[in-house]
Amino acid sequence: MTTTTDEGVERAERASGTPPEKPTKRQRQAAGIADQASGGIGVLLVKILALGIVDAIALYALFILVVNAEWLIAGIVAAVAIFVNWVYFSRKRLPAKYLTPGVIFLAVFQIFVLAYTSYVGFTNYGTGHNGSKEQAVGALMSAALDRVPDSPTYPVAVVDRLGELSLVVTGPNGGVFIGGEERPLEPASGAQMEGGVAVGVDGYTTLTFQEIVSRTDEITELAVPFSDDPNEGALRTPDGRSAYQYTSSLEYDEAAGTMTNLDTGVVYTDIGTGAFTSEAGEELLPGWQITVGFDNYLKALTDTRLSGPLAYVTTWTFAFALISVASTFFLGLFLAIVFNDMRMRGRKLYRTVLILPYAVPSFLSALVWAGMMNESFGFINQVLLGGASVPWLTDPVMAKVSVLLVNLWLGFPYMFLVCTGALQSIPDEIVEAATVDGARPWGIFRLIKLPLLLVTVAPLLIASFAFNFNNFNIIYMLTNGGPRDTGAPIPVGFTDILITMVYKVAFTGQMRDYGLASAYSILIFIVVAVISIIAFRRTKALEELN
Repeated sequence: MTTTTDEGVERAERASGTPPEKPTKRQRQAAGIADQASGGIGVLLVKILALGIVDAIALYALFILVVNAEWLIAGIVAAVAIFVNWVYFSRKRLPAKYLTPGVIFLAVFQIFVLAYTSYVGFTNYGTGHNGSKEQAVGALMSAALDRVPDSPTYPVAVVDRLGELSLVVTGPNGGVFIGGEERPLEPASGAQMEGGVAVGVDGYTTLTFQEIVSRTDEITELAVPFSDDPNEGALRTPDGRSAYQYTSSLEYDEAAGTMTNLDTGVVYTDIGTGAFTSEAGEELLPGWQITVGFDNYLKALTDTRLSGPLAYVTTWTFAFALISVASTFFLGLFLAIVFNDMRMRGRKLYRTVLILPYAVPSFLSALVWAGMMNESFGFINQVLLGGASVPWLTDPVMAKVSVLLVNLWLGFPYMFLVCTGALQSIPDEIVEAATVDGARPWGIFRLIKLPLLLVTVAPLLIASFAFNFNNFNIIYMLTNGGPRDTGAPIPVGFTDILITMVYKVAFTGQMRDYGLASAYSILIFIVVAVISIIAFRRTKALEELN
């Protein structure tokens, strides 16, 4: 099989009168490999199947996004799907076929995550500010519902669709309505009637008595609004058979942007802080999510309550990362030099034993070490130290030492493997020439082996620093950031690094501040990025050694 280019060359040669050269064996092999790589019907079917799966996922995502009115993201998904089909159904654009998957994964798992985290950092997203203003109004009105004393009884049936409960309501005049927690009552079509009462609706599954009993808490909490106006109240059912009218003790005025407590007469106003606030400064929660600009970043850097914990956590983070990289590298290098000596017997066995800590998952090793370092029952104190009471994990200083020791145990095998490979790649002729010239072993190591070693290892040291700067596993599994700093306004401990502090700000405690945690995350990203860029520029000087 010849390509179009080959045929054109042959025609040109025939026209010029020059007989075509017979292809060599290597050229025929290369042509065969190229023909196989171009594929046949099998490769085409695999391509169509893969693109079919991608298009099916894209169509499903578009359906969900359009239903939820997420038009911008829907447009991006559609554009990406069209671009992927255009690239892979084209006979050209070979580089794009290889680059497209990597670029898509980079955009989804890196760029999008970074952009969304940055966006959250500019909002007040957190406990009490999780949704929209409409959701906050509905939640406030529902929480203040009181049963109307002379409310009529409405026969209802509890129905389910895709895990969402709804009430099918039979009105006083025989009309049938359906509504859910966030869906006001609306006329129902396809109602199933028994004795003049609706017992179901097409497209929904009616709950049996046993199912109602098993989901009692969920059903009794269900409040179905009468209309889009929250002041008209809602229907609630205590037994899944009869519902009653409830009205809220709060009155919402959308035009004025106020929420009035009808019992006390206190007026709460939307003053732009994401919650209805009284003149005395009292907020009604839940509030709603708003954009706060750089407030979270300013709070992270200038709030006097946070500056103290942030200062020592940042200092410990840099110290932990630097000491971890230095200790693991020098121990790994020392062991690599020792076991790279051809005169040592059993080197393979020793090397196998040394990489065992690297073969065990880090979180599991950290849990084992946490048990062995227990002050009262740990193996180290009770067996190795004869019943001593060394506070490995409860004293601020000893806890830091323990974290560094365990991280050294987990990290040196990696450096040992890297340094072993780098040492073995150094040509023996260079070392022999230096020996002939009278160089001593220390001089050979310092002036020859170490610079050549750093050519390979320096980028890995930078990566190791970035990893340890965000080494969540070892801190969380070994000490959980403790011992706790009881004087700090946020749940932080003496061994917390920045990433574990961010985790605690976002996911622990009564008030979870995702916006502040996202701001901290972006600041951590900037610090690591700047350090990495500077370090990589510094390592360019080592390239001249090659």
